[in-house]
Amino acid sequence: MLDTRTLVLVRDQLIACPQCDALHLTEDLADTERASCARCGTLLIAPRARSFLHVVALAFTAMILMVGAVFFPFLKISAQGLSHDSSVFGAALAFSDGLMAPLSLAVLLMIVALPVLRFTALIYTLWPLANGRAPWPHAATAFRLAEATQPWSMAEIFVIGTAVALVKVAGLATVSLGPAFWAFCVLIIVVALKNSFMSKWTIWNAISQTR
Repeated sequence: MLDTRTLVLVRDQLIACPQCDALHLTEDLADTERASCARCGTLLIAPRARSFLHVVALAFTAMILMVGAVFFPFLKISAQGLSHDSSVFGAALAFSDGLMAPLSLAVLLMIVALPVLRFTALIYTLWPLANGRAPWPHAATAFRLAEATQPWSMAEIFVIGTAVALVKVAGLATVSLGPAFWAFCVLIIVVALKNSFMSKWTIWNAISQTR
């Protein structure tokens, strides 16, 4: 156990487990090494070679996919000789009048605005670090914002909900998936890859050391 005086001296080298809150002393790790919580086994530090560059590239890719996913046709429904296709943006605007306006705003916020904000914050934070330069002003605030918005970025939940709804609609009409649906699917894979390359402790450590 560490006493209070020791904690003050080594506080910049401490990392807390996000699952059980156990405190650990950190140390520099090689790219192939991993650090896990001694109490619950949660992965704490997982540095990878050129991880900053990979995260930036994947964040750019995710933003491009997001543009296509929002504005390209998402699906087309045909029944009794009539057909209609719609994009995510068009579907959200369809509820923009009257009492449904808050729903339209929530859809655009959770599915579009927050993911784009998070990708932008990550790029702002990691771009100079990936190029071996000092972080830009307020990089710590930007990364903190990216972490705070992660639970509210619900593009993946939207795709799962759409898939469930399509199972029920398929019996009533012919449903054709548009390019935006597949862009969302690829976006989920890109986001998962981005998260696998991210080591929060490594990013915080890089920001603090280069201030």
